Amino acid sequence: MHDTLTECKECGLLQRNPPLPPGGSSACARCGCALHRDRPDSLNRTLALTIAGLLLFIIANSFPFLSFSMQGQGTQTTLFTGILDLYDQGKWEIAAVVAFTSVLAPGLQLSLLLIVLVPLTGNRMPRWLPTLFRYVRSLAPWGMMDVFMLGILVAVVKLSEMATIVPGVSLFAFAALIFVLAAAQAALDPDLVWSRVPVRSTVFRPLEPGEGFIGCDVCELVVPQRAALFDGRRARCPRCTDVLHHRKPRSIQRTWALVLAAVILYIPANVLPVMTVTSLGRSQSDTILSGVIFLLTHGMWPLAVVVFLASVFVPLLKLLILIFLLISVQIRSPWRPRERTRLYRITETIGRWSMVDVYVVTILVALVRLGNLASIEAAAGAIFFCAVVVITMLAAMSFDPRLIWDRLERTGVQGRGSDHVSDRERDCSAPGGASGSVNGRPA
Repeated sequence: MHDTLTECKECGLLQRNPPLPPGGSSACARCGCALHRDRPDSLNRTLALTIAGLLLFIIANSFPFLSFSMQGQGTQTTLFTGILDLYDQGKWEIAAVVAFTSVLAPGLQLSLLLIVLVPLTGNRMPRWLPTLFRYVRSLAPWGMMDVFMLGILVAVVKLSEMATIVPGVSLFAFAALIFVLAAAQAALDPDLVWSRVPVRSTVFRPLEPGEGFIGCDVCELVVPQRAALFDGRRARCPRCTDVLHHRKPRSIQRTWALVLAAVILYIPANVLPVMTVTSLGRSQSDTILSGVIFLLTHGMWPLAVVVFLASVFVPLLKLLILIFLLISVQIRSPWRPRERTRLYRITETIGRWSMVDVYVVTILVALVRLGNLASIEAAAGAIFFCAVVVITMLAAMSFDPRLIWDRLERTGVQGRGSDHVSDRERDCSAPGGASGSVNGRPA
């Protein structure tokens, strides 16, 4: 196996990646971003875990999830019960997001992964395989079953003093599915999959010294500018056929628009009630902060801290980080680019956990359906909060961290517009998980 060229997806540095030892990994020599990791027996392990995950997924969606009993009356809920109840209450926006992130995205990811892996293990390469594998990778950030499980824990704690909660078969299958899906994602080696996809050799050729290039954001193939496939005006990757861009199109403008929208929605999301509780004819509205106070007053301070961090602190922190990154890029700040890149990684990692309060509302709506005795309805604040979470995730995806480094490269590179890369960048590599160096100095 020969060295491969990779453009770092976070700083844009072009570097060589030598073959990795079993279980080894490589990191970018400049920003420290993880580039590649060797996963032994990747295809067989991922296929086995995917089949197990699909079986657990079917069980988790076929049987009662939780049972709620209060004063002789009770209800049972499945994963789809809360989604349907939200739709019946006119909160179709929340219902759509919950259905996609907790059921459709994980189910589609497992199904598409199975369709991709079966031909690969048989050494076959159908024409549609690269497209389906792109969808598998795109769905990964939107599957939030682990966050949903945290929402279940919070909901059970809130109801534990007023009623009896009995877990169903689906809950145990759902918990096991979280670990199985995480193990499948850890076992999957996307580099191995893409290495088996043939490149259109009629147009593709190795990169020559000093030649302009485009790195594919999907399969990470480094494509010489003149070797890209053209579909009308759009350049496409010769391997996965995805549209090629030097940088994410209109990254700054899109990110600013999404961040400003999230800032506006953040205020009503925290001021307006997220749910209304009716008990024995009396109604009470709860905001996110009142839910945190409820947990504190009932001695559940660790859970209260988790909910506060996930629902109040994390969205605000993510917005502040994105605003800081946008301003620093626009004023061409040279300040600590590696640290700013790490801040960007934080926004990608923590944003999804803010969905916990949306899931809490969904579970409570599904469980507490006893008419005048006890019932819970989603309120307007839940819609605004759900929008904030989704928009901040899209904002992080729209921001291109390579813009942080572009301004710094102008001293050693002829500018991003010319797309030239110096020899010191092309020869830089970081084998075995080392951070590497640039021009003999630590990156």
